[in-house]
Amino acid sequence: MPPLTSPIPVWAEPHLASFLLFFALLNPFLLSIYLLDLITDLSRPVFVRALTGGALISAVVFSVFAWGGDAIFSEYLRVRFASFQVFGGIIFLVIGVRFVFSGVDAMRGMRGDRRHLAGMIAMPFMIGPGTVSASVVIGARLPVLDAVLLIFGTLALCVVLVVLLKLAHDYFKDFNARLIDRYIEVVGRISALLIGTIAVEMLFEGLGAWLQDTTPVWRGGGR
Repeated sequence: MPPLTSPIPVWAEPHLASFLLFFALLNPFLLSIYLLDLITDLSRPVFVRALTGGALISAVVFSVFAWGGDAIFSEYLRVRFASFQVFGGIIFLVIGVRFVFSGVDAMRGMRGDRRHLAGMIAMPFMIGPGTVSASVVIGARLPVLDAVLLIFGTLALCVVLVVLLKLAHDYFKDFNARLIDRYIEVVGRISALLIGTIAVEMLFEGLGAWLQDTTPVWRGGGR
């Protein structure tokens, strides 16, 4: 019996693995939970512009990390990547705790001036420790141009899926606005438990990596 062969060409395997990794970390459904207040409050054109702007900002940042690798942290910023994980975990923990007690209103209070929505969507909801580290991995696996194209393509797919969720929300809200608002409030609070769990995991991973790495990267007084 001849050996089984993969239907995926060998050259495409690292591309597919990189796409699946990056798409799973971006997670359009979870992203839509983070953006619940914008989905409910903003008109369709404004939401699409803000989301697209945030995705473009994120794509540029991810492309830089795909090109430069984690040397950007260790060689140029003189910090451990674990420190970035810990700080990101703290941010998401604060978001999760506020979401549990205040629901969607917590996000409205934290966003501030809505003239800068694209930047607030990009950071911290798209640009985080997980997606940045995935960008570094993708840059190591693929040629730089392939990595950049994959990053832009994956972000474009995520934008399309989140916009579809926005369209579904607007469509069903026209039929029963009260029920949809109640559903969003319940889903938001339940999702806050997931956000908090992810935050704690990020903290543990960052602290574990920081404790294992005893190499000093910040030498007092300079870089």
